[in-house]
Amino acid sequence: MLSDPIADMLTRIRNATRTFKETVDVPASKFKEELAKLLVQEGYVASYERLLPEGQKFDVLRLTLKYGVKREQVIKHIERISRPGRRAYVSADNLPRVQRGLGVAVVSTSKGLLADHDARKQGVGGEVICVLW
Repeated sequence: MLSDPIADMLTRIRNATRTFKETVDVPASKFKEELAKLLVQEGYVASYERLLPEGQKFDVLRLTLKYGVKREQVIKHIERISRPGRRAYVSADNLPRVQRGLGVAVVSTSKGLLADHDARKQGVGGEVICVLW
């Protein structure tokens, strides 16, 4: 049993992009599916689908990773910020700017998972889940 399934998902994505894998499978949950949807919207992942592999009991999310024209990584850095032992909450005024706006901070708000620029526009704060660029 994992103590931090979100960190496990981010680590699987990080490891798969470093070895230039086309897809990566992650155990599915609603929160992870929302995170995958946000990564697709922001252009860091090509697509995702939820499926039940043959012979398995639980659903998995299959993320199709995205690479540049010359096979360079789109996700250069991905890091978990809020952890089970130390939660990181910020107000709308203190939302982080990642790489001066070139990266994205994923924020869990009362309106769902949002990118930092969307949370700033809507004027909501929340828990900073991760940052990536």
